[in-house]
Amino acid sequence: MKAVLSGVWIKDRKREEIRDSLRELGKLVEAVGGKALGYVIQKRTKPDPRFYIGEGKARELKEIVKGIGADAVVFDDPLTPSQIRNLEKTVGVKILDRTDLVLEIFSARARSKEAKLQVELAKLTHELPRLYGRGKKLSRLGGRVGTRGPGEQEAEVKRRTIKARIHQIKKELKEVRKMKKHQRKRRIGREKGEEVIRVALVGYTNAGKSTLLQRLTARRTLIADLLFASLDTTTSSRKVNGDIKLIITDTVGFINKLPTELIESFRTTLEEVLEADIILLVADISDDRWLDHIHSVRNVLTELGVKDKPIIYVLNKADRIIEAESEIGSLPHPAFVDGPAVVVSAHRGWNIDSLLMSIVKTAEAGGILRISKIASEQIQG
Repeated sequence: MKAVLSGVWIKDRKREEIRDSLRELGKLVEAVGGKALGYVIQKRTKPDPRFYIGEGKARELKEIVKGIGADAVVFDDPLTPSQIRNLEKTVGVKILDRTDLVLEIFSARARSKEAKLQVELAKLTHELPRLYGRGKKLSRLGGRVGTRGPGEQEAEVKRRTIKARIHQIKKELKEVRKMKKHQRKRRIGREKGEEVIRVALVGYTNAGKSTLLQRLTARRTLIADLLFASLDTTTSSRKVNGDIKLIITDTVGFINKLPTELIESFRTTLEEVLEADIILLVADISDDRWLDHIHSVRNVLTELGVKDKPIIYVLNKADRIIEAESEIGSLPHPAFVDGPAVVVSAHRGWNIDSLLMSIVKTAEAGGILRISKIASEQIQG
């Protein structure tokens, strides 16, 4: 796929913000094996209901696509079925939106049965409204006015099939949720009498969560410089000072404008966040947009219903902006977040002890530990 990217610049947003969003969209195109050839932005008070961009801009886009040899246009926001039809008719190439790309990536990366079910549910939920109106296009063999042509009948059959499959997947995921809840109860039962802190890692995709999990627990996990390298939750544990157990779970990464269908479909996976005592919000501080990424993650957490849960900001990848661990204290980044923050390099192992101390102190302050058993200067793996 050779794609042109397109977005609308609404007056209350900064132009650089739009460009950054389109750069991320370009990475999504690359993640599905495509190439972004360039981008087109139109300044508007609001998206056009028929074309998303204006009709004149759509015709201009047709000439750009033809001139550079693109075979697709990818839009940065969700498109309606009618917008897709109008754009494909006018521009003459395949039209996709951000949700299409993310779903394609998730489909390719899903490994476990649970992840595959969740991705399938998201794709079907995304596809269902796009069937409406498609029947007319298929029905030009038509019948009389007020009757259904064969295309509309076919679309109706497909709608019923999709709805039945959605119902079945939700039923299966409900069973997965029950099983996970039972496993958590059994795990807590085995740990009865131990001091336990449940920790969930959340963050923008490719922020280094899997590397951090491996550094904290010595568990080997998939680590790759990819968007959404892993969709499955991974749980591991470690002891601090020999008698406090940290149970740490890595979750699926987030992006800006994470499709609603995915948030809903991955609720069973993201429930680990709701069960956690403390959240480690991991951010890549070598990225110029790291604060915006934190805000995006906080927005998703709000959508999930995460409230009043302690959050520690883990400002990762310090090794990309300083040369030695001794320079961490000079970095100003913790001052920009609204809570406890620890600058680390999960890759180099820098400042991990300070992170562990922060976890224990937060647990003690929040009454998560029944008895304070640990001296922070004695923390060890």
